Amino acid sequence: MLNVPPQAFPAPASQQRVAAGSRAKVPLKPGRSLMDWIRLTKSGKDLTGLKGRLIEVTEDELAKHNKKEDCWICIRGFVYNVTPYMEYHPGGEDELMKAAGSDGTDLFDQVHRWVNYESMLKECLVGRMAVKPIAAPKEISSTLSEEKKQLNGMLPEKKVLGASAKGLTPSYDWFQTDSLITVVIYTKQKDVNAELVIVDCQDKQLRGEIIMDDHSYLVEVDLDHAVQEDLAVNIAEKVGKVEIILKKKDNIHWKMLGRPLESHNTLIKRTGRGLFYRKSGTGFTPMVKLLNFALTEVSCLRTVKLIFFNKTEDDILWRSQLEQLALKDERFEVQFVLSQPTKDWVGKHGKISSSLLCEFVKRSRKDSKVLICICGPTPFTEQGVQYLKDLGYSQEEIHAFSA
Repeated sequence: MLNVPPQAFPAPASQQRVAAGSRAKVPLKPGRSLMDWIRLTKSGKDLTGLKGRLIEVTEDELAKHNKKEDCWICIRGFVYNVTPYMEYHPGGEDELMKAAGSDGTDLFDQVHRWVNYESMLKECLVGRMAVKPIAAPKEISSTLSEEKKQLNGMLPEKKVLGASAKGLTPSYDWFQTDSLITVVIYTKQKDVNAELVIVDCQDKQLRGEIIMDDHSYLVEVDLDHAVQEDLAVNIAEKVGKVEIILKKKDNIHWKMLGRPLESHNTLIKRTGRGLFYRKSGTGFTPMVKLLNFALTEVSCLRTVKLIFFNKTEDDILWRSQLEQLALKDERFEVQFVLSQPTKDWVGKHGKISSSLLCEFVKRSRKDSKVLICICGPTPFTEQGVQYLKDLGYSQEEIHAFSA
């Protein structure tokens, strides 16, 4: 069992309540929570109806799948069979049906733009749209590019170096809601994973570095306004998109992202980038490092369970990242427990107790080796340790992180 206190994770964008583009949730049927959806995607069931095949989809073919019992939707050139997801969608079936049999990219951007749909719907992927975009004339493209820079409020950007002239050069964009700033980096590379993305934000200085083979792409900006310390990063591996999500300190409209620093928007050899240092307290606890170490370094590991206690659903920080990790790594399981849930909450509820821990913390067999780590406020930690001892776990099997 791993319990991480609320301050351990930055708040995911999907958990923010914003005035622009917000939507109302609808009550879900029992057994239709997000974790139930994650379990379904891991079950091996064919959710596309194509038995694992990926196809090219024409506009005519897409238009045929426009019913609740047969619903395909296109988002940014990729087509998904969202029929099995209907009953799990927090916004209800009617929201999905607005884009049934058509390109739902614009509708998606209005309401869900920060959601990592590639991970959420990866088992529903039917294939790509067959229609290819038509390139704009060079003069128009150049004009649009300059207008885009002016709209973003950025100064003319530094030319990228090295191999960028020979291949596809990464680019970036940004947008905002009342409470969030999202910086999107388009790497134009496949198989971009978390180990290749380094993001740091301190004293209004945002630094996002993407490692691309022996090169390094950098976005480095002195932000126009202050942001909160916590941030979230979404990575769409298949399309090579990285989203850096920042929470505004003040809900004001930004006229520009900020002032580009010296190495901003450059692609150079990694050896020429140099080392980056920052002041130490990142706000991350040892539990986070332990979770990462267990899943990446311990080869004999069978299962990692995270039991995350919070008061309300809005208090669940970094929720999307944890859920995406559970989707990606079948060894990892996360369970959210709320002490003050709303009537719409379909997950577990209550405070830490012997009976609740007994339900989640079980040995797979009698000779199993386990390590149970617990972290949180002192009263919570002391209670948890005692409950675990009451359940028969030895002192050697329990580690409590002290404040």
